[in-house]
Amino acid sequence: MEEYPQTSGNRTGEVALKYAAVIEKTTNGYSGYVPDLPGCVAAGDSCEEAEKLLRHAVALHVESLREHGDPIPEPQTSVASVDVPA
Repeated sequence: MEEYPQTSGNRTGEVALKYAAVIEKTTNGYSGYVPDLPGCVAAGDSCEEAEKLLRHAVALHVESLREHGDPIPEPQTSVASVDVPA
């Protein structure tokens, strides 16, 4: 299985943390969460909206941890696709 990259550089040379996110279909839309950031969740009417809101939630979550002097969890979760015969 290929692991999800957990850190990457950006244009300014800063290292960015990359967290795995799970977005699931619900009975009335989509919800998402980040396993490595407990309590970091979002929901939307579409998968795209849930993903957009989850990205914003992650940014706010990490910002809040920094402001309170709490440690920023290192990404630990990896994701992979598994193919099975239909």
